[in-house]
Amino acid sequence: MQQEPPLIRIRKLRRSYQMGNSTIDALSGIDIDIYPNEYVAIMGPSGSGKTTLMNLIGCLDSPSDGSYELNGTVVSDLGDSRLAAIRNREIGFVFQTFNLLTRITALHNVELPLIYTGLSHKERLKRARLALEQVGLSDRESHRPGEMSGGQRQRVAIARALVTRPSILLADEPTGNLDTKTGVEIMRLFDELHSDGQTIILVTHEADIAEHAQREIFLRDGKVETDSGAKVH
Repeated sequence: MQQEPPLIRIRKLRRSYQMGNSTIDALSGIDIDIYPNEYVAIMGPSGSGKTTLMNLIGCLDSPSDGSYELNGTVVSDLGDSRLAAIRNREIGFVFQTFNLLTRITALHNVELPLIYTGLSHKERLKRARLALEQVGLSDRESHRPGEMSGGQRQRVAIARALVTRPSILLADEPTGNLDTKTGVEIMRLFDELHSDGQTIILVTHEADIAEHAQREIFLRDGKVETDSGAKVH
């Protein structure tokens, strides 16, 4: 039986920063494989390297050394414009601060990532409506962010992340700005998206949020300390 290739293949990945005369290793040569339809939580204390790893996985930064392969493309060697293209096509971002434009409607916020794809206006709106339907907000498409609750704004942000049909949904502390009840509802939505086949990588410091994932990768001092569910391939 043929084994499926990993969606993400990270080998000896390093990220160093120069601080005066000192070199700080935010990541110290880590190896990780993540497979399609996995639900992974990346955890660790402050300074462990989890935000650095998220930025590298999200193609927001480039490694100092090592390799990162995403969906068959070695992205660790790409320049900024190629990285941006991979990022827009392969990765949907969800942030704790929502990052919505306040003056436009939910529908147009969700449509935004599609503007540079070459799709027609009609097709963009169709895709945006489908994404809003996916997160249970079809009845809010004409509302602006200021007319919605925190949970609804985060659902719009998730719809915007999904609209490009990305390989990975990358969520950074997605319940950080929400009350407990709303946070539970958002995590239930992530569970549903995963059940529908979406690969999800969740960066969090909260154990109860990480428990939604099938696999927890714990970082400490720029290294993988534990990995609860790494597949042996």
